Amino acid sequence: MATTPAAAAAAGGNNGGGGGSGVGGDAGNGGAGGNGGKGGDGGGGFGTVGGDGGKGGAGGTGGATNGNAHGGNGANGGNGGAGGNGFFGGNGGAGGAGAFGGGGGTGSGIGGGNGGNGGNGGAGGQGVVQGGAGGAGGDGSHGGPATNAGSGSRGGAGGSGGHGGAGGNATGVGGKGGAGGNGGNGSFGNTSGPGASFVTGAPGGSGGNGGAGGSNPNGSGGDGGNGGHGGAGGNGGTSGLVGNVGGSGGAGGAGGAGGNGGNNVGDMGGKGGAGGNGGSGVGGGINAKGGDGAGGGAGGAGGSGYVGGAGGRGGDGGSGGSNGATTVGTVSGGGGSGGNGGQGGAGIVLGGDGGFGGFGGTGGFGGGSTGGNGGNGGTGGGGGNAAAGGTGGDGGNGGDSGGGGGTGSATGLGGDSGVSGAGGNGGASGAIAGGAGGGTSGPNNNDDATPGGPAPGGVGGLGATP
Repeated sequence: MATTPAAAAAAGGNNGGGGGSGVGGDAGNGGAGGNGGKGGDGGGGFGTVGGDGGKGGAGGTGGATNGNAHGGNGANGGNGGAGGNGFFGGNGGAGGAGAFGGGGGTGSGIGGGNGGNGGNGGAGGQGVVQGGAGGAGGDGSHGGPATNAGSGSRGGAGGSGGHGGAGGNATGVGGKGGAGGNGGNGSFGNTSGPGASFVTGAPGGSGGNGGAGGSNPNGSGGDGGNGGHGGAGGNGGTSGLVGNVGGSGGAGGAGGAGGNGGNNVGDMGGKGGAGGNGGSGVGGGINAKGGDGAGGGAGGAGGSGYVGGAGGRGGDGGSGGSNGATTVGTVSGGGGSGGNGGQGGAGIVLGGDGGFGGFGGTGGFGGGSTGGNGGNGGTGGGGGNAAAGGTGGDGGNGGDSGGGGGTGSATGLGGDSGVSGAGGNGGASGAIAGGAGGGTSGPNNNDDATPGGPAPGGVGGLGATP
């Protein structure tokens, strides 16, 4: 049969207009971005391809103003259109950027289309009293399912989450950074066809990064936004022959850095955002390994200030997928590593504490074979330097090893525990002594794993000069 050409892609949505400026009064709001159109359907014959969905339009920016009036709000980005149906589904369109990013459209078809990426969140505006908050990134959509029952078609990959917007700077309080969007899940592969073999499940989308907090030279900095979570992997074909491998999870997004505050009494550095968790791998089909779990995102660093901001916690690693293989020695999916904790912000009197390291993911269960290795725990963030140094963050726990499934099978190795963060240094002459070293490292969960151990304490300050 002749191959049918791809259907036409849909048009994108138009961008929203910007808000008008205010002179001594409030400014106007921006207009919303238009949604993208759906992609055209393929003819349904062998080899037809659905058209891609249109991209959502960007939201308009808010107008600026002066004095103590309010700046206009940015509008939301439009959503991406869905992909058209076909033998191979069209890809979903990406969401438009805006105050809140639009979501990605979903692909669909016999061979599932990939989910669209979420749009990025817009940055918060600068302010006198308080900076505007950054918008959240849109979520990535899930990949479309594979609907062909006769062979091992692969589902679509999940779209990545959009990044959060940065918070606005101010002379009062800095704006908070926006949260990163979550990654979409990879879709399921064929689950019923007798001929399904060697089908790898689609990967999950990555989580978006959190936006940075706004800085403020005369007050406190804004907190960083949290990173988005990674999506889970999709199944491979599960009822057919051999080699159906589970999809891997998407990586967690990093947390945004806290904004810097001033050096006056009471000025606080912003806290770093937490890293997103890594997505989990999915179990393998007959005679195939499970997908690997993804690593957690790093925690954001704390901002500097009279008192430094705390670093964000690292995200946890995703768990590995279980093993469908029966051959001893075939290792199942491994757990993802935990994200590192964020560095504590520097301070005048007290440094910020370092963020805790994320936990390592659990290794996949060995179904008659070898269990997966546990992920390593993340390293704790160092404490910030100040007259009294901040305390280092605890190291993350090592992930549990996956159990063996049957006779002659083996357990996987446990993950190493994360190293605890170092204490911050004490200040100069006459200052208070340095902070303590990091907390204890987490358990290893397996005798063969390497312990992380505590890091040294900070250097104490010198005594006052006579």
